[in-house]
Amino acid sequence: MESKNKHILKLATEIMDDIELTKNEAQSILLKTTRLARYVDDSKVRDWLKFEMQGYPDSELSRIYMTKTGRWTNKKESKGYWFPLSQIEAKIQIETLKLNQLRIPDTSAEMALPIIKDIRLSINETAIRIAKLGGIKSRVISLVHEFVTNVYYERTFDQLAESIFDNYKNDIDLLLAENSGDVIEQIPSVFARLSENDKESISQALTTCRRIIDNFANKVFPPTIETINIGGNDLSLNENNVLNRINAYVHQHCESKNRKKKIRQNLSNLYSRVSAGVHDDVDSKEAKNLFLNVYLLLGEILTLKNN
Repeated sequence: MESKNKHILKLATEIMDDIELTKNEAQSILLKTTRLARYVDDSKVRDWLKFEMQGYPDSELSRIYMTKTGRWTNKKESKGYWFPLSQIEAKIQIETLKLNQLRIPDTSAEMALPIIKDIRLSINETAIRIAKLGGIKSRVISLVHEFVTNVYYERTFDQLAESIFDNYKNDIDLLLAENSGDVIEQIPSVFARLSENDKESISQALTTCRRIIDNFANKVFPPTIETINIGGNDLSLNENNVLNRINAYVHQHCESKNRKKKIRQNLSNLYSRVSAGVHDDVDSKEAKNLFLNVYLLLGEILTLKNN
């Protein structure tokens, strides 16, 4: 079954082709774009497209789009082209036909001068109306195109970002499963507790996050009575020094000083927050962000060994 995002991209592509290749009439383009606006839940654009298909009411939103599409003839007096785009197109055809029928008489007789003057005036006025109406149609189509292309590129980026994250997630899951299987087994329980969205569940989820980090340290760098010198400091590696042992693992597998520093600071901040969060007020959004950061950081640390 085709995913919603793929369907949106396909529809957006069709509309862009309709506009850029002049493959469909304006009414068909409006109908397709209305469907796209519904799929992406853009009520403002959907309401505007309804105006373009059914006519403009006198409302705040319609006045905004009357201005955007250049429909005013006298804004102060609220005069303008309030009717739908289909009538704009029909008037363009009528005015164009009228213009084609207007001809200046091939005579220089004095009696013909007033007639010639009136015809020239009529030609100018008709040409101005055609230009005005054509400008409205062009602005409408331009606004549609802008909306559709924005949707297209946003969804394309979302799909790319999702694909990148999914690939990275698969790599992390594999590494976690290979190096610390019991760590990844605790992840579903964190998701379950965070979805409950109450203080006790959040506290339990953060406790699990802290235990995940503790278990991760035990797997990648088990406790030892030895010490390690990092940056001129002798660090204890016993059971209670969880962060020291993870930093020792990072020190052994990472050459970049800046990256080591970044990982050390991130690890310290996360461990402090998930530990404090057991007692402090942490809402579900922060708890989810903390968990995601723990997950990504542990994955990054494990990828050091494969670099």
